[in-house]
Amino acid sequence: MSLIGGIRPPIAVLSALLLTLATLTALVLGRVDDAGVPKAVLTSQQHFAEDGAIALRASIDESVTDVTRSAALFSAGQPVSGDAVLDKLGSTYQKWMGTAVVEIRSGKLVAARGETVPLTDVDLSSLSREDGLAPRMVRLKNGEVRLLSFGLLTWPGKSQLLLVASRNLKFPGISLGQFRSIAVVDAGGAILSSDGIADPASARNSIDRKDLQTSRKQLKDFAERASHRAQQDPRSSKEPGSGGYQGVSGSLLGGKLLGDRSVAGYATLAAAQPGEGTTASGLGLSVVAMVKVTEESAPAGSPVFGVLAAGALLVVGALAVAVLLGTVQRPLIRLFLESRRLTRGDLTRPVTVPGYGEARRIGGALERLRRQLLGESAEAAGSAERPRGLRRVGTPALLAVCAVLLLAWSAPLMLLFNRADNTADIPRQLVNDQRERTDTLSDRVRRALNEGDADLQSVASLIGDKTSPEAMETVLEHTYNENKRYRSLYVVDSHGEVQAREGKRPQVNESDRNSGKPIRLLGRGSKEPVVVAAAEIPGRGGSQLVGEFRVEFFNALLTRPGLGVVRLVDDQNKIIAGNTGFLAFQSLPDDHLKDLVAASAQQLGKKPQPSGVLYREHGARIAAAAPFSGSGSAESLHWSVVSWQPVDRLAIPEYDTQNRTVLAGLLGAAAAVACLGWMHIVVARPLSTLADRAEALAGGDRKTVLFPQHHDEVGAVTRSLELVRQQLQDQRRQQPRRTPPPPAARQQPAPQQSERRQDPPEQPTSRQHLLEQYGPREDPPHAATPQPYPPQQYPPQQYTRN
Repeated sequence: MSLIGGIRPPIAVLSALLLTLATLTALVLGRVDDAGVPKAVLTSQQHFAEDGAIALRASIDESVTDVTRSAALFSAGQPVSGDAVLDKLGSTYQKWMGTAVVEIRSGKLVAARGETVPLTDVDLSSLSREDGLAPRMVRLKNGEVRLLSFGLLTWPGKSQLLLVASRNLKFPGISLGQFRSIAVVDAGGAILSSDGIADPASARNSIDRKDLQTSRKQLKDFAERASHRAQQDPRSSKEPGSGGYQGVSGSLLGGKLLGDRSVAGYATLAAAQPGEGTTASGLGLSVVAMVKVTEESAPAGSPVFGVLAAGALLVVGALAVAVLLGTVQRPLIRLFLESRRLTRGDLTRPVTVPGYGEARRIGGALERLRRQLLGESAEAAGSAERPRGLRRVGTPALLAVCAVLLLAWSAPLMLLFNRADNTADIPRQLVNDQRERTDTLSDRVRRALNEGDADLQSVASLIGDKTSPEAMETVLEHTYNENKRYRSLYVVDSHGEVQAREGKRPQVNESDRNSGKPIRLLGRGSKEPVVVAAAEIPGRGGSQLVGEFRVEFFNALLTRPGLGVVRLVDDQNKIIAGNTGFLAFQSLPDDHLKDLVAASAQQLGKKPQPSGVLYREHGARIAAAAPFSGSGSAESLHWSVVSWQPVDRLAIPEYDTQNRTVLAGLLGAAAAVACLGWMHIVVARPLSTLADRAEALAGGDRKTVLFPQHHDEVGAVTRSLELVRQQLQDQRRQQPRRTPPPPAARQQPAPQQSERRQDPPEQPTSRQHLLEQYGPREDPPHAATPQPYPPQQYPPQQYTRN
């Protein structure tokens, strides 16, 4: 028989699948996760570390770019003193710990601002190398680490100067919350900077001092483990197809102290796009975020349910397979054997007729055909007997019964058992992480707007009143190519007319291009929000440098895994940007979210605070809102970042158990539908067609040729019926043929009735007798018919070969 056809393969596959599913059900549904910390909490710490790595990488790259771009802009203009350069940088940017200008030839310090820049660690003779101006990390005497960025100041006829900017490795705008610490780790596992853990010397008592010492020791252990794991390839550090963060990231489980367990997430500094490299990603730094969580002692679920579900599946599966074997497979095999017996010429024994459905109809047809092969006519053999009552149950009905049995096990698992309702235990740490990550994201967007405004201020101050339109276009092109946040950069006069432009066509009307506000939101009522920043150009009578932000830039900032749906809303709670599809200036989808944004905007002390909450109405979900809070021109916008996500998508024990239970039910239903559907296609439908053809053949239809559709049991019975049809045709050809009398004989007067009774004429009994009495038959040439072909014998093995 064929490997994919017949009755045996579907039943065998169904049995194997049900046995495998029963084993998996007993092992998976009966598994108890006794780790104490839900996987969702560990994943949340991993995402938190990734947020910190993204923020630090963006801050370092932006700082290096600002130094090099400022040096290039200063070099393009008129020569200025070192003090003027540092004063201009200090008024535009407030991100460096210290700045200095050094004469390269003599090594003389020309100007300095802020803390002392460690120039003794800089080899001025190596600046001419290919990577001479690459940023480098320098450790101070007090143990702190500084990152030095360099830029060249070059004017014709002047000595070449070196601009040096020093910054620390602190995280910009990372919301830590309570009981959390974060650190920057180098490739060797040494902690370069940390935040969130106080100095043990400042502890109020011995218990707090011991706790701080234990936390520092645990953070150091996490740093060493994270640096070791950071050496692997990012593609092998995650599960295949998981995507997400481009660098190496993960979570770590630490020790337990007084009922609290330390968990950490780590992430290396990586570029935003795969295959790219940035200054920060080449430093070999990693971020480690540690927090203490309360360990859950009570396990979720019980192994008894899995064992009971597996046992029930074995019982139901055995019953379904027994029904298929007893009512479908065995009768079909019996028909196959009986049909082969008839083709071999064994006609003495009656055909064993099955008891139900199509098999009974085919068996009855075989019995009538056996009698016809023995010499009975089709009329004498009788007509097909229509089954009544339960005997009318066919193969499709039997398959439906088996499907009902299997679905009776699968449906309760999918719909009833192990359902995690609104009373499920949600770790408080998840709500805290949602709030803190949303606050970090809000600060990231605010800083991006401030950086864009600072860039415009810097470029506008360097353009001045003597720059030609051609030179302005060159400066705009250079700025536009370095900053991916703008869709358009242009210089307008006091009337709003464009003097120079780079990028796309401006979306702002001519009358709205000049404004005293540094950052504005326009485009209300249109399909796309327009965020515009402007900086006045000194000495040009009210001319301004205008930059229009790309909406895709904000969308990219809001795209972070593990936060669910994220939206950037204005002061009227209208959506401006998001990490998923949205309509511009659409309201938030829920009144709860609107109330949450309004509550977070209320000032508690000097500034508003982010809020996080767990809603259990209409399905449990976590939501958080964080308004812009901090300095800079973007603070006046009063925008907020809102995020929410359903809890059932998180790896919480209750929902994990529910998902595994639903998966078991789906697998059971899929196995039943696949195997029973397979059986319906290759067995039930061909068997119904064969029953109709077999009854037609037994009723006297000798002209319809029976072709097998598949090389299986049904096909074998079909081939046997075709052989029986050919034998019946040969048997009819071999019977004597009656020839009508000649016309002369038909014209003779009929004898009297009494005479015919006394002397009846003898009927011809053979062809030779007819030839002697009537002579050979002569037909006209045009009516001549060919003699029938001699009967051919077909060996049974030609049609019964499997």
